[in-house]
Parts: sequence; C-alpha cells; structure tokens
Amino acid sequence: MTQTAFQRRYETFRSMVDRRLASLVRPGEPRDLRDASRYVLSGGGKRIRAVLTLMACEAAGGSARNAIDAAAAIEVLHNFTLVHDDVMDNSPARRGRPTVHITWDLNTALLTGDLLLGIGYRTLLRGRVLHAERVVRVFTGALLEVCEGQALDLAFERRTDVTVPEYFGMIEKKTAALLSASAVMGALMAEASPRIQSAFRRYGHFLGRAFQLQDDLLDVVADPKDLGKPIGGDIIERKKTFLLLRAVTRAEGEDRDFLIRLLHAEPAAAHAAGSPDRAAADRKHLIGRVTGLYERYGILDETRREISRNTKRALRALAILRPGPSREMLHHLADMLVNRIS
Repeated sequence: MTQTAFQRRYETFRSMVDRRLASLVRPGEPRDLRDASRYVLSGGGKRIRAVLTLMACEAAGGSARNAIDAAAAIEVLHNFTLVHDDVMDNSPARRGRPTVHITWDLNTALLTGDLLLGIGYRTLLRGRVLHAERVVRVFTGALLEVCEGQALDLAFERRTDVTVPEYFGMIEKKTAALLSASAVMGALMAEASPRIQSAFRRYGHFLGRAFQLQDDLLDVVADPKDLGKPIGGDIIERKKTFLLLRAVTRAEGEDRDFLIRLLHAEPAAAHAAGSPDRAAADRKHLIGRVTGLYERYGILDETRREISRNTKRALRALAILRPGPSREMLHHLADMLVNRIS
C-alpha cells in the first residue's frame, strides 16, 4: 500500500467519524450546554482513536460501518477528557480555538464534559451490539484508566522522586489505555477471537507508549510553527517526562545538581517577576540549557530509540493478522503517529 492510498483511506474513515459526531448532540435545552458540546465535537483533529477502531475492525475481518458507533463513542470519550484537562490546566486554546471554559465558563465546561461522557455511552449502545457487555467493559476500563493516569500526572507535579518505571505506568494509563481500547473495540465489532483481541490490545498499548514519547520529544525538538505552540513547555512546567527523568539519572556534577534544582522548583518560577522581555529571555535560556544537556547526555537519541523499540513491539503484535491492505493500514498508522512533527 502506498502512502497516498493510506492517506485516502484515512480521510475516508475520518469523514465517516465526523459525520457521525455531527449527529450526536440532540436539540433541546439548556442551550449553552448543547452548543458547547457541539463546539467540542466540531473541533476537528486527526480522530486517531476513532479511525483506529475502524481500521482494527476491518483488519479483524469486519466492516468498518459496523464499528462507526463504537468509533464515535471512543472519540467522544477522548474529547470529554480534553475538556476536563483544559480546565485543570487552565488552557486558553485547543486546536486553535478558545477552550470551552474560556468561551463559556468553568461550570459549563465541567457539565459539557459530563454530558459528552453520557453521549459516549449512549452512542456506544446504539442499535444492536453483539458483544455489548464486553464492549462496555472495555470502554469503561479505558475511562477509569485515563482518569487514573491524569491523577498520577498531577501527583507527579508535586513529587521530586518520580522514576522512569512510574512514568511509563502513568502514560500507559493516560495515553496508551485509550488507544488500546480503540483497537480492541474494533476487533470486538468484527467478532474477532480473544487471540486477535489480545493482539490489538498489545498493538494499542505499545503504540500509545511510543505516541507519548514522541510528544515528549517534540516539545524540545519540533519547529514551533509545526507544533502550533512554543517549544519547551514541558521544561517550563517541570513536567516529569522521560527526557527529564533520564537526564537526571545520567547527568553528573554541576549538570545533575542543576537538574535536581529544576525538579524541586515551582513551575511558576519560570514566570519571573519583571518585564515580559526579561521573562521571555529567562524562559529561552532555561529551555536552551536543558535541551543542551539532553543533547550532551544522549537523551534525545535514547528517546528516539525507545520510540522505535515500542513501535516495533506494536507492529510485532500484528503478525497474527492475515497479510493485506487492512494490516498495512495499521502499519502506516503507526508510522504516521511516531514520525509526526506536530
């Protein structure tokens, strides 16, 4: 399968998902809540998780159309998490648009997230679902793990002793769980065997790990124009990323002392008092110094190797599938996610 053929099929799947999402919010009162929900679901994006559900269904021998409600439900669940994440992070924008709590208010944002979660379950159970209990169990498990992962991420902000294994435990919940559930739900919609379901679970698990590692890496190496925001945000916020945690274990002498002080510093310290120009200069200096240490101690290359290792493990899980265009789509998807520039 060529890259062009993959992109064409991907866009077909994404269009299917967008059309289904546009139909999910029913008219009625209260108007603000309905309008905010439509606003969120019309926000665009790659629809990665929903498209993965459709791809997995086809790769397991089913029809993507039979999985459209499951795909839409997993996308709604993902958007529910984004609305609440934006509230917790006080983010002003999402995908180039003001966030819900900025456009409306905090309470509306919280209720919008709650409504989206309900819409997700309603969509999941729409029509006849052969494996309804199993599908709901997978969906609910993903919801619980994402919430736990977000809680761990928040807890890490208050800790200075986070380990690399703990980091992986966090991203397996916050990021990988939803990708894994997306793939398994597609397999369930194709009535795949438990063995195939397990293969898809591993595929999503390791792909999710690679996906988050790539996010961590892009924060320091991406072009800000491609990324859509300034680089170095994780450094400024003292996020316990793979890069920072590995750098602390590898660095020596003054370099290690500096990184340990960074771990102990409050994120707000990055926004020092004084003129905006001075604050911007301090931010640039800090990002440059930390990135320089990542380069000096081989952390950037180590992260790339870790991304490659997890991607290969994800692709090995697909060996159980019959060769063909549907399996190739999943290979192309993995390549797209771990080689993206934004």
